Amino acid sequence: MSSEKRKPKISFQEYAHFLKRYLKPRILLVISLGIALFFGICLQLINPLILRNFIDLAQAGGAVDLLIRMALIFIAIAVTQQLIGVLVVYLTEMLGWSTTNQLRLELARHTLGLDMSFHSGHTPGEMIERIDGDVMALSNFFSQFIIQVFGNTILVLGILAVLFWTNWLIGVTLTAFVIITFIVLLRLANIAVGPWELERQASANLFGFLEERLSGTEDIRSNNAIYYVLDRFYRLTRELMQRTIKAGLKLNILLNTTWILFAISNSIALVVSAFLYQNGSITMGTVYMTVYYTNMINWPLERITQQMQDLQRAGASLIRIMDIQKIKSRIPGEGDYSQPVQKQLHPGPLSVVFDSVTFSYQDYVAPNLVGDKTSLNQIPSARDLTPDNLLGVPFSENENSQTDLVLKDISFTLAPGRVLGLLGRTGSGKTTLTRLLFRLYDPDQGQILLMEKNEQNNDHYPIDIRELSLLELRQSVGMVTQNIQLFHASVRENLTFFNERIPDERILEAIRDLGLWDWYLSLGKGLDTELESGGGGLSAGEAQLLAFTRIFLRDPGLIILDEATSRLDPATESLIERAVDKLVKNRTAIIVAHRLGTVQRADDILILEDGMVFEYGERLDLANNPGSRFKHLLQTGLEEVMV
Repeated sequence: MSSEKRKPKISFQEYAHFLKRYLKPRILLVISLGIALFFGICLQLINPLILRNFIDLAQAGGAVDLLIRMALIFIAIAVTQQLIGVLVVYLTEMLGWSTTNQLRLELARHTLGLDMSFHSGHTPGEMIERIDGDVMALSNFFSQFIIQVFGNTILVLGILAVLFWTNWLIGVTLTAFVIITFIVLLRLANIAVGPWELERQASANLFGFLEERLSGTEDIRSNNAIYYVLDRFYRLTRELMQRTIKAGLKLNILLNTTWILFAISNSIALVVSAFLYQNGSITMGTVYMTVYYTNMINWPLERITQQMQDLQRAGASLIRIMDIQKIKSRIPGEGDYSQPVQKQLHPGPLSVVFDSVTFSYQDYVAPNLVGDKTSLNQIPSARDLTPDNLLGVPFSENENSQTDLVLKDISFTLAPGRVLGLLGRTGSGKTTLTRLLFRLYDPDQGQILLMEKNEQNNDHYPIDIRELSLLELRQSVGMVTQNIQLFHASVRENLTFFNERIPDERILEAIRDLGLWDWYLSLGKGLDTELESGGGGLSAGEAQLLAFTRIFLRDPGLIILDEATSRLDPATESLIERAVDKLVKNRTAIIVAHRLGTVQRADDILILEDGMVFEYGERLDLANNPGSRFKHLLQTGLEEVMV
């Protein structure tokens, strides 16, 4: 079913669940807001009565001093009402921001805990729009919906009670109007939920596109793809405009219906009041009060209508938020750092065992989100846009999944404290093998074991990595890649990943050991120096050394260097090589490398070919074996062959 035909609805129970979950911890704030609204409603009901008495008293020639006192009372009530209004705005903003910030935090934690298939299928820009844009649309729902609907309903009932007390005919007439209005509003309550959901998805698509293209500005310019990007940008913005127009048209049905009903209510009030005034049943002051109260009824009904409009936007966002929350990680325990410790690894080098490991990405296709992604090929270009296809471009997603096995029956054992050189052509499965060690994915068959050596009896105790908590596993395994992610934060925060428990003395010791001391002395504010996002201002070598320092501070028993020196010049690489020597000392290491100098450090060599173990053994034995593939690589040159 296409997303155009799909008509999502949010049940009352789902709305109530969200309200209860996020408003219950803030019950005192909700009660304070309710009390302020109650006093505001009372003041709104009093002032029209004062106006009626003022008009009737003035027509009857009442005392001037009494009229002045009534006017002063009216002004005092009006001013107090405005002050209460300011307080209500403050409390609603507090309630809205506190609830939505909690929801943002929960969504961010949830998405960070999803496996790599989710993040590989959804761009950061799209997720920013999901976590921030959709949640922002719920701000009014959390802060005002119940309070405003309940408060304005009480105001309408209060007005009708006063009108019944004044004249039963006026009360009956306007009560019938209010009942009809509520029925109409309820019938139109969900008219725009579907279009607004599609509008939110179009916005997420646009933000995802912008994030990707802005991060690739250099490549876009160098490949002369500016006009291509601009065309895609135009088509996505056009799509967003189409969705917004359609949602707005649906919403205007509700808005215009409300305005028509308001006009009818004023006409009814004037006709009934004129009839009763001519019969002498009511005074001129009562006529004015009736018209005033009729307009007052329109105000709360308009607010309720506005809440219905916001509810439709909130409903669309709520669908998308619940859709994300329903997605579960394929890696059990991912993102749940409160899970109990099952087994622990002791400090020191670890042994690694791959036992008949087979893996395919086929089961790790990115989960689809409600609303679907728009295929760019389905968005009409500027020359294709006509009045006939201005609205209603269908959505679909072309999913590409890798069905072939990436790793096939991989088995090898790496003893503790040894260095493994992992070689293979591009696409042979080297990076996938290292990802399995982190449990970014789980193997389809076989198992991966980490072993600890008991120094007393020289025994080894194998532990399946699936029996370890993810926190324990990833604390015991460290990785450095050629692409270093640095944050717009201080040097201290970049090195410790915002772990405040690591003392500065330990950080400085690691910096000195890894040869970064001269660079550290050049910093204006030491560890408090702010680094630019993405490592701007740092050389490639400095960024790599910072990544090594991170590993030093964690002190894992197993480290993985995934082509960590492949993009460095020879001078910088010599500095890095010295740091690598210190890093692999008393640790087990797996080095994915293209350069001959890096491989010479390895104790063992593993060569992958088409996802299978082509050759495995000690480096010196393979290097001295004329028939080995590794011997051939040494003679030919790794850089020329391993591409």
